Amino acid sequence: MKTTIIGVGAMGGALVEGMLKCPDTNPSDITVADPSEAAINRFIDTGVSQTTDNTAAVKGADIVFVVVKPWLVEKVLGGIKEALDLEKQIIVVVAAGVPSESIKLWLDKGDGNTPRLLLAIPNTAIAVRESMTFLVPAGASDEDIRLIALLFGQLGQCIVTEERLLAAGTTLASCGIAYAMRYVRAAVEGGVEIGFRASDAEHIVLQTVKGAVSLLQATGEHPEAAIDKVTTPGGVTIKGLNEMEHAGFTSAVIRGLKAGMGK
Repeated sequence: MKTTIIGVGAMGGALVEGMLKCPDTNPSDITVADPSEAAINRFIDTGVSQTTDNTAAVKGADIVFVVVKPWLVEKVLGGIKEALDLEKQIIVVVAAGVPSESIKLWLDKGDGNTPRLLLAIPNTAIAVRESMTFLVPAGASDEDIRLIALLFGQLGQCIVTEERLLAAGTTLASCGIAYAMRYVRAAVEGGVEIGFRASDAEHIVLQTVKGAVSLLQATGEHPEAAIDKVTTPGGVTIKGLNEMEHAGFTSAVIRGLKAGMGK
């Protein structure tokens, strides 16, 4: 399966890194394209093909990923439109907030063919095959959906959803990875204040967060039920939790998520 990734900045580059970590990946089946030679040269020793020519990159590809900033999607699609085979190639656009109807309009060749299109929003943990990816079919067949969901499933977890939920998914998981990292940073700073070296505090916090996630995934428990198990009446855990709530912890998280959606 020949795959082209147009745009290998932070997200596109992370996608390529994750794909190269999959055991069944043949690097020679991957082509990366970006106007920045520095961006594509980071993959020079991996075995993938590199080019600064988007049109050349899409020729012969089975799947074309367009992973660029939202305001560049129209320009990039316009540049490759005539080189695309809309009947044979699956197009996956990774760009927050760009409607599928606009993408279809930009890809319209006037020949009646509609693109085999999917929208995708992963997060940067895709580089280590731990992304939470949202996938929206927008003209793709059931087989196309299965194929792309399987691909993203090798790179973490994947949910096939409706386009109306894509903005919510973006703020919850794509922006959400930054929110989670901000908690880690805050906890590390707190760890230093209460006596640990910064490197030790970071190690402790990362393992604690990893343990919390693994525990919830393994047990299927509601987070509050798991919290109840470690909050001894009158103990330090409940005192710490209540202090965080007094400072608006839960409210701040919810408000941050809503702000990420412009609400």
